[in-house]
Amino acid sequence: MIPPPPLSIWEPVLRNALAEDLAGAGDLTSNLVVPATAVARGAIVTRQVGVVACLEISCAAFGLVDPGVVVEMLAADGDGMGAGDPLARISGPARGVLAAERVVLNLLAQMSGVATATAAAVRAVAGTGARIVGTRKTVPGLRALQKYAIRCGGGANHRFGLYDAVLIKDNHIGVAGGVTATVAAAREGVGHLVRIEVEVDGMGQLEEALAAGADVVMLDNMSPTKVREGVAMVDGRAVVEVSGGIDLDNVAEYAAAGADILSLGWLTHSAPALDVGLDFEIEG
Repeated sequence: MIPPPPLSIWEPVLRNALAEDLAGAGDLTSNLVVPATAVARGAIVTRQVGVVACLEISCAAFGLVDPGVVVEMLAADGDGMGAGDPLARISGPARGVLAAERVVLNLLAQMSGVATATAAAVRAVAGTGARIVGTRKTVPGLRALQKYAIRCGGGANHRFGLYDAVLIKDNHIGVAGGVTATVAAAREGVGHLVRIEVEVDGMGQLEEALAAGADVVMLDNMSPTKVREGVAMVDGRAVVEVSGGIDLDNVAEYAAAGADILSLGWLTHSAPALDVGLDFEIEG
């Protein structure tokens, strides 16, 4: 089982989304046309093949709107689902179900889309030893959930923010006065358990980063041929990450070039949402 983010992370996301949809007035349409005694029974289903992420978290929005809504989980995060498969059964006051429906489906669709895209990339590199990771190119406010969705799809996480890892990029190098000086300054300021990663854009920078003692090197926007050349130069002296220009059409080629890590920003900023819906009947 993949540990989900804690409630303190995701409950505010749901509350903010519900506030955005309901403001202070609630669901105006449902309150006008749906009897207060009406009960809704139905199921959340997938409309296409995909991997589920944030199902239970998303469905918690029903209870935040109306504690009388009961949700029975029929799938778990990380499960592969076919088109038409039920994910959860829903029953309870119809007004509460309708008021929370869009928030539930929006979050579930987006996160399951991330998991589905990640799973496709993971399948493409199977057997190569390369790991698929996400990046910080996430939707503001949803990073923890998107990072979790990547894990649901079989991928791994890069750093969560600027606070938890040293990643020296081209602008740092430009400001600090070169690769060697930048790595030295970082090494002096961190503990012995912290690894230092350096982004390089050519073989000259790569050799300098290795000589400076970088633990991880990021080969940025290089072709698979250049990546293969870089991996040969590294020769096991550092972990090799590759980033930039990687998609489902070429990810296997980059993996075969010898990369240890393939970081794909589009998994979180551009993955298509998984089509999910709520089909139900109203009683009363």
